[in-house]
Amino acid sequence: MADAALTQLGRYRLVAELGRGAMGVVYKAEDPLLSRTLAIKTIIMSADAEERAEYEARFYQEAKAAGGLNHPNLITIHDIGREGEIAYMAMELLEGVELRDMMQRGRLPLPVALDIAAQVADGLAYAHERGVVHRDIKPGNIMIVRDRRAKIMDFGIARMRLSDIKTQAGAILGSPKYMSPEQVTGQRADHRSDLFSLGVVLYELAAGEPPFSAPHVTQLMHQVATATPRPPSSINPLVPAMLDLIVAKALEKESVARYQSAAELAADLRSCLAELPEQQSSPPATVDATVALDPILAGTVMLDVEAAKTRPPDADGAKTAALEREAAKTRPLKEDEARTVKSAAATRAMDAGAHLLVSRRFDSSEAVRRLTELAAAGGGGVDTPTPGLTTTTGARSASVTARARTALHRLRQDPERRTFAAAVMAATVVALVIAFW
Repeated sequence: MADAALTQLGRYRLVAELGRGAMGVVYKAEDPLLSRTLAIKTIIMSADAEERAEYEARFYQEAKAAGGLNHPNLITIHDIGREGEIAYMAMELLEGVELRDMMQRGRLPLPVALDIAAQVADGLAYAHERGVVHRDIKPGNIMIVRDRRAKIMDFGIARMRLSDIKTQAGAILGSPKYMSPEQVTGQRADHRSDLFSLGVVLYELAAGEPPFSAPHVTQLMHQVATATPRPPSSINPLVPAMLDLIVAKALEKESVARYQSAAELAADLRSCLAELPEQQSSPPATVDATVALDPILAGTVMLDVEAAKTRPPDADGAKTAALEREAAKTRPLKEDEARTVKSAAATRAMDAGAHLLVSRRFDSSEAVRRLTELAAAGGGGVDTPTPGLTTTTGARSASVTARARTALHRLRQDPERRTFAAAVMAATVVALVIAFW
């Protein structure tokens, strides 16, 4: 390789090669001027001239897009330069593990999954506010570092609203499994495309499997554009109804029906996290990145094992259910099924949200009981109907009028009755306000 003996770029001393990808080579390097260790990303040297020109344009685009961003959940770009024929970028060295690797080891518990997704949404909100759209959100571009902090990486195909970099018409940039419908159909992708991609990641975190899966890329892209995935709770029973609705909204095919901002998505994720049962809402607080986050992975497995103990066994139907789930994954939902799924998720969410601080149901039994006792104590204040129905309409009206006058007279004469009547009327008004607000 032409860069096999590369040891110096500008003032940076290259210590080791960390990895290679379609976009370039990443090195671990030292900055002697500031006495710090960082990562150096270069354009890959093995590309032909035409590809190299394209990569170089994207390389500078990444530097321009990410270089102006400074947020705890975004990778930090320190410097950019050129050494002979090699363009390079000096960036923050992240010591941790990719979310992709964590997910391959097993399904993460919901508290960890929601916390990571909310952090990614925070980082996207900051980038979107400054006109930067990532366009390739996926587990491989999310690094989890010490203290379980999520960092969004690789802005190589990011788009700036005022950028001079033009994407070829019909060209597809991104990872098909995590693309938005706009991307797979060649339409212009704005910040809401990132939210769809994050919704796909969130679905996979919650359910343990992706919402779209097919043996061929064309079939996969067709699913992304047309298929409605089943709610995550149909695969993982620990998923609450609120999370089903969050995922469904993030995965809407029409961008106008999705979340319109990453900040809104982050807020809903944290509300869902706060609503989780107590046994699920206490993930490990710290993570040792030097051991590839094994403690957090061990903790996530233990949480899922403990949660599984609380579920009733179904030994007879377990195999059948597993086969049905595998078969169901290969076909998209029909239109009527999609409506049923959304309706069921909405019903579950309404049931889950029934514990209001102030109940909308007003129980008037106590007031009725006290009125009955008061009437009985008043010596026949309540008339009972006669067995026969021979009285005339005028006589009945006169009787009602007389009783009303008697009741008003008693209220005027008895202060306690007036106070109680006023209290009952006030309670009735409050009940009506609560019931129809």
